[in-house]
Amino acid sequence: MFAKVIIDQDARAIDKEFEYSVPNSLNVKIGMRVFVPFGNRIVQGFVVGLSENCSYDISKVKPINRTIEEFSAIKEEMLEVMKFMVKKNHLTMASILRLFLPSQMREGKVKEIFETFYTLKVENFIPKSNAKKQRELIEILKKEKRCSSVLLGEKFGYGTLKTLQQNGIIEKEKTQVDRKPFVIEKEDNRVQLNQMQKLAIERIKDNKTYLLHGVTGSGKTEVYMNLIERELSAGKNAIMLVPEISLTPQIMSNFKARFGDFVAVLHSGLSAGEKFDEWKRIFLGKAKIIIGARSAIFAPVENLGIIIIDEEHEQSYVSESNPRYFTHDIAKFRAKHNGCPLVLGSATPSVESYQNAMDGNYELVELPIRANGKELPAIQIVDMLGEIRQGNNSIFSNQLIADLVEVINNKKQAMIFINRRGYSSFMRCRDCGYVAQCSDCDVSLVYHKEDDRLKCHYCGKQYKVLTRCPKCKSENIKYGAVGTEQVVSKLKELFPDVKVLRMDNDTTSTKNAHQKILNEFRNTLPCILVGTQMIAKGHDFENVTLVGVVDADQSLFQADYRSTEKTFQLITQVAGRAGRSKDEGKVVLQTYAPRHYVYKFVSNYDYKGFFRKEANIRKTANFPPFSRIIRLLFSDNNENYARELLKICYTEIEKLKEKYSSEILYLDAMKSPIKRLQNKYRFQIILRIKLEKADQIEEEVFNIAKKTAKTNIFLEINPSNMA
Repeated sequence: MFAKVIIDQDARAIDKEFEYSVPNSLNVKIGMRVFVPFGNRIVQGFVVGLSENCSYDISKVKPINRTIEEFSAIKEEMLEVMKFMVKKNHLTMASILRLFLPSQMREGKVKEIFETFYTLKVENFIPKSNAKKQRELIEILKKEKRCSSVLLGEKFGYGTLKTLQQNGIIEKEKTQVDRKPFVIEKEDNRVQLNQMQKLAIERIKDNKTYLLHGVTGSGKTEVYMNLIERELSAGKNAIMLVPEISLTPQIMSNFKARFGDFVAVLHSGLSAGEKFDEWKRIFLGKAKIIIGARSAIFAPVENLGIIIIDEEHEQSYVSESNPRYFTHDIAKFRAKHNGCPLVLGSATPSVESYQNAMDGNYELVELPIRANGKELPAIQIVDMLGEIRQGNNSIFSNQLIADLVEVINNKKQAMIFINRRGYSSFMRCRDCGYVAQCSDCDVSLVYHKEDDRLKCHYCGKQYKVLTRCPKCKSENIKYGAVGTEQVVSKLKELFPDVKVLRMDNDTTSTKNAHQKILNEFRNTLPCILVGTQMIAKGHDFENVTLVGVVDADQSLFQADYRSTEKTFQLITQVAGRAGRSKDEGKVVLQTYAPRHYVYKFVSNYDYKGFFRKEANIRKTANFPPFSRIIRLLFSDNNENYARELLKICYTEIEKLKEKYSSEILYLDAMKSPIKRLQNKYRFQIILRIKLEKADQIEEEVFNIAKKTAKTNIFLEINPSNMA
């Protein structure tokens, strides 16, 4: 017997199947992990095929050293996913296979944990009259049937346990214990579905992609749970994806209350042990519903009855680091493979998804009203230039301050949204214009007042704060745009007796930090929560009556064809946090461009009007979804080397421009907007092509890049972040 093995190393030079003989002593199966000789080393590999025949000279074929587990860690469906991703995303096989396993499991650093229990073996044993501890221990075992060795040992002494075990009175057993990432106690508060929700559930049943367009508060989560419940009753399983870890505690509490231990969670916030145990529960079929961020799409669950992607428009579903992929693509493949529906849910669907619905590729299902029948909160647009003219140079408008006072007096809650963390976005010398930058990344450093440090938000490096300019020695230092930390500081000055919480990447870096902040906010009246986009979606707080958007323009004027779409989505999502219960909600939106068309659509919650306008602009300018953008990103420590490889690639791609002169709408080579990250210099080639021959051109571009791949070259399709 011979095995086809993929070496567990992400290198294009060895991105192929290697053949090894299978010793008679080994029971090797497809999907197993094995140790194999490779050169003069023993390395890990994945078995992806078995055959009676060998393609090479048998005398030169080496045998597999040993198996790592006694089971196939990679299931058959996931091998099909690998083949799909190789073709779709132009990735190496090893980099994809790694996605299917917990990283600590691959590295052999995590294993099951076991707990020892004792049970009574001889029921009618009567200890000696002076053996008081033995008698009490036996009474407990008669009552409880099974007790932890730690509890019994601490209470009665390990000597007592040893004596009774040696005499055959009690017996010891080892049981695997799962590390549980969430301990949640909540009642299942089932709600009466409205007619729109019932209709949505009835329509979502076939092997199709459904776009569930429901306004904020329309009860999409309840629809998801009912759809999953239906599949569970049919003996099927489910995957439900959420875009942010911060949403997981709330989603988990709702799902655990209804489905109990059938629910498993997978995301980066788990410890290595928790992630391994959850993965194992899924692998063994003990968990039926998998909830998590984008990586949960690779969960080893079989017999899928439905896949749901909540907040489907979110950019976090795009992997922007190697291996690069779009979660929706894998979800569509797995849904088709299992013959089950895929549901994409959002109050603000991506333009691409809504266009797919308009073209008939997706089936559109709508929830146009809130589940409680209440109106969406009124949005008041405040012109901050007008505030300045009136002498108000604060980061808060007079309207927002007045509304915050009312919230506090009524003992309610407010959420303040600003999608920028830190205290100030940069430090600049007013005299010579010097801006403090990271030594390894071509980006300005962000000032964090609490730590009194300058930090790079790309590589994490920290620096001392500027007290004088290192270039001209001036002490005239200016602070840049406001971040969450400064907003919190100013609010505490205005309302010293009110609890002000902050939720961003800095305050949620520790385990369960999201849950602690959200729980404290839920249980504190009055209270103000300041946050980045972490607070903008999915959260349901009945006492939030006010949402303030401090700087609505932040995402609007970026060099990104999606900037207007992102602005509409963010503001609509965060506005939807207000007035979700019996109290009316209000939104104060601060902007320096009040007449921009996006705010007209936002203030009326007019998604369809916005879509028509945005789709028309993109169609006229030939931007996705009416074309395809291909980005080749070159990254290397040696600037000249990366530039030379870019030139070689560009010369070859220019020949494609001659071949496909009418199909390639745009072609250019340039430095990346962020020229250096983590001490790697970055260059890029951008193509914009018509859809008719997009697959063909994409394949040819990839083949050119593959021939040149002596440095890090990443190929991205319609990249979500052009920087």
